[in-house]
Amino acid sequence: MRVDEARVLSSGALEFDRRWALTDSRGRFVNGKNYAALHSIRAIYDLAKLEVVLEGHAFSLIRDTPAIARWLSERLGDTMQFQEDAVAGFPDDTDSPGPTFVSSGSIARVAEWFTFPIDQARKRFRTNIEFEGTEAFWEDCLYGSTFHVGDVIVDAVNPCQRCIVPSRDALTGAQDSGFQKRFAELRRAGMPEFAKTGQFNHYYRFAVNTRIDATEAGKTIRVGDPLLAID
Repeated sequence: MRVDEARVLSSGALEFDRRWALTDSRGRFVNGKNYAALHSIRAIYDLAKLEVVLEGHAFSLIRDTPAIARWLSERLGDTMQFQEDAVAGFPDDTDSPGPTFVSSGSIARVAEWFTFPIDQARKRFRTNIEFEGTEAFWEDCLYGSTFHVGDVIVDAVNPCQRCIVPSRDALTGAQDSGFQKRFAELRRAGMPEFAKTGQFNHYYRFAVNTRIDATEAGKTIRVGDPLLAID
């Protein structure tokens, strides 16, 4: 979902980002990597009310967690447990739990490569913060540096290693044959001269993993904030 602003938590994550999670009967996180059927489930969130509507069924994210788990258990064919972590959420990369960053130019370039709409590219890669006003893949110059977004100081760590999820249609889960290989080929061929390529042991990487120090907790990142590199 899109928001106009997000508060930074003490963990460095953004408030509400992956705050809730499901685990299956084997204790694995339930996500698109291991449950492709998730792509077909439509969820609409209301953060002001802390509610979610799953295909017409409304649930409180606070009071109805057992009911959410039962609904998804029936839909996905396994016994699910619903969990919450309001402090750190459940990031894929626990070493870099800050928001991921990407430029609008990079999103547009990837959409052009695979001839799908820009919004489909956004949904496939699910980057937290998108910024404008730069050339495609400008973010590849940030790795290992520190930058400001508004009042928030952010450390750029490395290019995000992608999983199988971007190779599927975001709404249907249909697999695009050869997507990962083709993406890596095009990514390598399209690397800008200023890119810090030492961070790439392969080229199926896209967007910037970050860390935000606990001293930044409570600050807010807003749409329209400038992004300024400071070293």
